[in-house]
Amino acid sequence: MIYLNKKEIDEMSISELKRYKLQMSIIGLLYDNKSLMASDFSRLLNVSLPTVRSMMDFLINANIVESSDPEKSKMGRKPVVYSLKGNSYFVCAILVEHYRSRLVVYNALNEAVTSVVDVDTHIDDSQFELKLWNAFQSVLTAASLTDNQVVAVGVAMPGLINIVDGVNHTIKDESHRDVAHRLEQQFNKTVYIENDARMQALGEMTFGRARDVNNALIINWNWGLGLGMILNGKVYRGSSGFSGELSHIRIVDNGELCECGKRGCLQTIASARQLVRWAQNEVKNGSVSHLTQRFKNNPNTILPIDIINSARKGDELSIRLLHDLSMNFAWGLSILIQLYNPELIVINGPLSRAGNLVEISLLMAINKYCLTNIAGKVRIEISDREDDFGLSGVAVMVFHRLFRDRSVD
Repeated sequence: MIYLNKKEIDEMSISELKRYKLQMSIIGLLYDNKSLMASDFSRLLNVSLPTVRSMMDFLINANIVESSDPEKSKMGRKPVVYSLKGNSYFVCAILVEHYRSRLVVYNALNEAVTSVVDVDTHIDDSQFELKLWNAFQSVLTAASLTDNQVVAVGVAMPGLINIVDGVNHTIKDESHRDVAHRLEQQFNKTVYIENDARMQALGEMTFGRARDVNNALIINWNWGLGLGMILNGKVYRGSSGFSGELSHIRIVDNGELCECGKRGCLQTIASARQLVRWAQNEVKNGSVSHLTQRFKNNPNTILPIDIINSARKGDELSIRLLHDLSMNFAWGLSILIQLYNPELIVINGPLSRAGNLVEISLLMAINKYCLTNIAGKVRIEISDREDDFGLSGVAVMVFHRLFRDRSVD
């Protein structure tokens, strides 16, 4: 394994630094392209073939790269093909949600090498880093991995994320906002943090429905509304890294108070939080519904999946609530569609599991609110693996940061 921290890089001579940078560039190209020939590296990196072969011999001896045996054909020997070994690097990926977190370890081939574990924690938990570290140690033990085999940790979480400083400005306690530093102290590893919706978008762009799509919007329909944007084939972050705050677009004048402190945000009329609040009020008022029969003694325990399951059984109240929420959500979607003219919108998150119970309402509302020529050009699809893509997006982000660390420039 070849990976140096910033202190080690700062102590390098210029020639050592150039060599290290070339090594990491080669590893990065193999990560992105799976396999390449020596001539590919020479062309892409503008270095000589002897230099490339020398680097490849070094990386093979370091157990990072492997090569195919050249086969002899009628036209002569086929060129050697190089690829990255799966066990050359391991990273820990963590996806933080509003009420739980998920953690898994990936190898350099984007394969999960441990089970995915749920952790009872969230961004405002004072025991956040300790709970994650304990879960990390448990998955390592179960997978027979050692702590020093994992080179870095990536964390995706909701909120306004400064990826350079490793700070989440949405955390209520200001002293706990330096998430990367807190986790680096606990894990004793390099930690990168990112916005969860952007990592969902990166995962969908790399492995999912948005693959080979240049302009797509990935929306996590959850307790909030997270937006990841793929514009011109790249994940868009904005000038300050705060793009995608769909939840807090003001929709209703003098509407309900949002958790951000403002009134009438889209989140207050179109999120899972609002759906649950509507259902709780209906149950408390004794509305005729399967929900009332089940939750009349404890309406505060209703979850979005309960409403979805009741709707699937034909419960009229649950169907109406999902319809109303979808119409409100589509109001916000119509704004995005007319602003960005995307080819594809992928919806994931707990509410996406309602499937056709919400899809029809969404399409009706978008056709109602959008210009026909624009609405007719966009596909709306439901992701079937949003949790996996969120975690795999984190892993891709970490590997890209590792192999393209700005400190080597």
